[in-house]
Amino acid sequence: MKKIGIGLFVLALIAWMLKDTFKSSGIDQLKGGFTEIAKYRNENNTGPVQRIYAVTVKDTAQAELLKYGNAMPHTKYGNTKVYFFLSAQDAPKKLYPGKVNFESQFNTLCFARYEKSAMGNVGLVKWPYR
Repeated sequence: MKKIGIGLFVLALIAWMLKDTFKSSGIDQLKGGFTEIAKYRNENNTGPVQRIYAVTVKDTAQAELLKYGNAMPHTKYGNTKVYFFLSAQDAPKKLYPGKVNFESQFNTLCFARYEKSAMGNVGLVKWPYR
């Protein structure tokens, strides 16, 4: 009788873990209507990895920008940047490494920038080019 109780407990625990695993939320469930337009990742696997993303957003009032940025891949001692643009406007299709990550014509269209630094510091800046 005791073995049956332990077996049922273990079975319930496994079922609970499986349910939680398959029901976990992803980027698709975040509010805002995000669409990745462009991405860049440097080929340097021996030094800092630089990841840059250009993303459009449908609903900026509801957009969970910080959650989206935190969900993006990040490497220890690397840098991750996400530039957010309105979906009704143009966004860069090509991104570049360094301090300037896209053509200057898109500066005024970028309404937010998320950055996670090499030390893990997170920042979200609204209208970074104004």
